[in-house]
Amino acid sequence: MRRFDLATPQNLSECLKLLAARGGDTKLLAGGTDLLPQMKNGVLKPARVIDLSGVAELRVLAPDDGQGLRIGAAVTARQLERDPHVRSAFTSIAESGALVGSIQVRNLATVGGNLCNAAPSADMAPPLLALDAEAVIAGPRGKRRRVPIASFFTGVRRTVLKPNELLVEFVVPSPGPGSGGHYLRHTPRRELDIAVVGVASQVTLTDGVCSKARIALAAVAPIPLRATAAEQSLEGQRLTPSLIEQAAALAVEAARPISDQRGSAEYRRHLVRVLTRRTLTSALARASA
Repeated sequence: MRRFDLATPQNLSECLKLLAARGGDTKLLAGGTDLLPQMKNGVLKPARVIDLSGVAELRVLAPDDGQGLRIGAAVTARQLERDPHVRSAFTSIAESGALVGSIQVRNLATVGGNLCNAAPSADMAPPLLALDAEAVIAGPRGKRRRVPIASFFTGVRRTVLKPNELLVEFVVPSPGPGSGGHYLRHTPRRELDIAVVGVASQVTLTDGVCSKARIALAAVAPIPLRATAAEQSLEGQRLTPSLIEQAAALAVEAARPISDQRGSAEYRRHLVRVLTRRTLTSALARASA
């Protein structure tokens, strides 16, 4: 690994000053489960690394004022997996956290790192997409902006973050009563693997009718994306197995998969259909409970 300068800010203001002063050849370190392997393999060769472990503002995991959820960028996958409030009210987020690597990795890996690494297969992206989360980004002099997570990714390993900006947290609105969600992925191995396809579904029922539906896909396009036509086919309807099957077919049309060593494009389309059907069925059951 090439030598680099290390900075250890103790608050968000210090971190932003360091980012502004040190230019583009700087990387942020939270858990390091993505960054350090890339540095060891020579994929990334930053001259400077800013360690975020001392920035308490990035570790917030708490209800939002509007009864939603605030997830700091440095909150770990293991925290999301185990937190009682997340498990009960934002179940798909807890499920995605539980699928990130091993327990040892989940104790280090952060939601901010998982999302800012911007791999198309990122497990924690689909549930946040399905829950209409927003990214809170801080820039020079502490100025903040909010970006819908649907607009956060711009390409493979690329996001809207500028070199002098920092992801602070995600704000997730409350799903509300009568809502249920589920996240599933398929991997060649049961654990310690990345998704060949990942799907998150979120359904809200009002008097037995689907008033809101969200279906988010991972690993089938350059960025995580929503299957909006499939969502629209469900809204305003009483959900039945045939309607769910129809939505699953529409979700396949939203996918733009490639063939690689982990699976063909045809195989990925098949998985989108299967996982969409399964997650919608489970989300419906949870919303009806």
